[in-house]
Amino acid sequence: MRHRVANRKLGRTTEHRIALLRNQATNLLRHERIETTLPKAKELRPFVEKIITIARDGAAEPARSVERLNAKRAVARDIQDTKVVEKLFDTIAPRFSARPGGYTRILKLGFRRGDAADIAQIELVGSEYNPALETETPDAAQEAPKPKGVRSRLAAAAKRLRGEGKPDAAPKASTTAKAPARRRATKKTDA
Repeated sequence: MRHRVANRKLGRTTEHRIALLRNQATNLLRHERIETTLPKAKELRPFVEKIITIARDGAAEPARSVERLNAKRAVARDIQDTKVVEKLFDTIAPRFSARPGGYTRILKLGFRRGDAADIAQIELVGSEYNPALETETPDAAQEAPKPKGVRSRLAAAAKRLRGEGKPDAAPKASTTAKAPARRRATKKTDA
């Protein structure tokens, strides 16, 4: 019976499951957004939110206080990377200082192609994708799209060799007259 057993097993032993959650929590705090399966994301959410709560309470303390040091040590049990712990205390925890909880968001992305597993994106609230930041430069908008296939790449290379590819470059003047095109003589065989 599974009375009062709260966590999913995720098809792993206890040690493997804890290591998986620690690695995913580290990557989530490092990149602020990761893609994983939906059951893993649902298990990762309370794990990360507890870590962020500890860091948020510790970050509110003065820099050299015992409470802050204890909070860093408690977080360092699960997050082994010291750079990620510093990022958590310096940037992420102050961002959530006024928020009582709910630091993460799970977005369903669809199904994985190979095994039809439900894929989800888990991200920290406040680190949403902003398409306005990735505006095209005027130079990039004027450039022609790169050819994709082999045939179109060969055609583009031939145009560059002939001097047709660059609009600001003048076509090269030939010093010799062009010879008339030759037709290939076909051999007639006697049957």
